Amino acid sequence: MKAWWHILLYPLGWLYATIIYIRNMLYDAKILTSQTVDIPTICIGNVAVGGTGKTPQTEDILRMLQGRYKTAVLSRGYKRKSEGFQLADENATVYTIGDEMMQVHSKFAEVPVAVCKDRIEGIKLLREAYPDLQCVILDDAFQHRQLTCGFNIVLTTYDNLFPDDKMLPYGTLRDSRNQVHRADVIIVTKCPQNLTSIERRMIQNKLEIYPYQHIFFSYIDNQELDLSGTPLVVTGIAQPHYLLQQVQKKYPQAELLAFADHHFFDEKDIDLIAKNSEKFACIVTTEKDYVRLKATNIAEKINKPIFVTPIQVGFFEGHEELEKLVIQYINTALKRKKK
Repeated sequence: MKAWWHILLYPLGWLYATIIYIRNMLYDAKILTSQTVDIPTICIGNVAVGGTGKTPQTEDILRMLQGRYKTAVLSRGYKRKSEGFQLADENATVYTIGDEMMQVHSKFAEVPVAVCKDRIEGIKLLREAYPDLQCVILDDAFQHRQLTCGFNIVLTTYDNLFPDDKMLPYGTLRDSRNQVHRADVIIVTKCPQNLTSIERRMIQNKLEIYPYQHIFFSYIDNQELDLSGTPLVVTGIAQPHYLLQQVQKKYPQAELLAFADHHFFDEKDIDLIAKNSEKFACIVTTEKDYVRLKATNIAEKINKPIFVTPIQVGFFEGHEELEKLVIQYINTALKRKKK
């Protein structure tokens, strides 16, 4: 028998679903208007909240485009402390542009990175700052229908596929499942590395993708860390168990100290990390967490090595096809713009 509070989430989910349905219906009927921009736009998003792997996939697309096009990245800058449009520079911090964009900025220093809640205004200001801009990657903008992006990539995780999920707050869906029809590409992320071709076909059938859509399967390609001993895994991400499982393959005694997603660490948190790390040889954390930890005095309070595990996405097959689709879209959009 479900707990009473669990049962109460059903009507709340129904109410939220109704609101989202009406909103999408108004956009589909052109009662609410969605704008386009005359520059190629690639949206990397999802229909669920948190933890589908948008930032690693954004970095993957950036690597495809390096040396080919002048590309910028635009995000809302979730949980940042600043307001309005912010362009990353040498003074950027997690507080001004958020942890995800700070991670991207630190790894792709030559790429313009900006945050703005209003994506249309953000693109306008990016183009003013960079007149030679040829493409904008929008991180987490699929559900923001004020802007119609030219190429949409939707992510869904292997262990929580969108057909199996339910609307908030009962599930994690923040948008209707049927909105996935707007996607050009669907990527099933965080798959086990031993996923078979038969299992991939079964998932593809379950997702019921349309003939014009392309589906790919990816996994987390963590680099194996050579640590000084058993680590304490410290995270503030949506799904920390993926990292813990990876670390425990080599260090089975590793333990997890988890904070909320996008958590900004304070003095008490650092004290807690210091206390919990006493019996461990070192600390392991993610790139996204490290940019937030660096903003604290952790180095002064914790006399332990801190190892950062870079997260990249690996593809079972078809990565070259994905790259071809992205390049083809950009080239076609740029040619159309010249006419």
